[in-house]
Amino acid sequence: MADEAYRAVFLRVHPTGKMVLSLTTESDGKEPEYAQLVAKELGVPSLDVKVVPADTDRFGEGHGYNTAPSGGTEAAIVSATAKIREKAQLLASAALGAPPETLTWKNGAFMNGDGSDPTQVKTIEDIAMYAHGTGALPPGVEGGLDGQTVYRD
Repeated sequence: MADEAYRAVFLRVHPTGKMVLSLTTESDGKEPEYAQLVAKELGVPSLDVKVVPADTDRFGEGHGYNTAPSGGTEAAIVSATAKIREKAQLLASAALGAPPETLTWKNGAFMNGDGSDPTQVKTIEDIAMYAHGTGALPPGVEGGLDGQTVYRD
């Protein structure tokens, strides 16, 4: 039965741009690799990513998730970071006053144009602050910047 239960990862980006990656699974010794993966996907220093295995503060006790370490964790992290990047693009679009599809993602920032004008560049840290109340949100977009992936492998 446990092999059929779901697992989850939840990535929260705080207004400062610091991040917490919560896992339903117990520690498997790969937490530094998971932090590096988040850092690579979102263009931040890996030291800005805290990984919390078996995060009962996030998921609670007796949550029903499979807590055994999983080979699918990395793919779930990539999925969660993609959700954050997708929302961040919408927020950067609002902040920069440019259509989302015209923005380019490079080195942890969305840019309008070639990136040579610093007023047309929004880092993930800028976007995190914007998402937590410093700017007007696009219609239908909630505040905050986080992503979750529930998976089974």
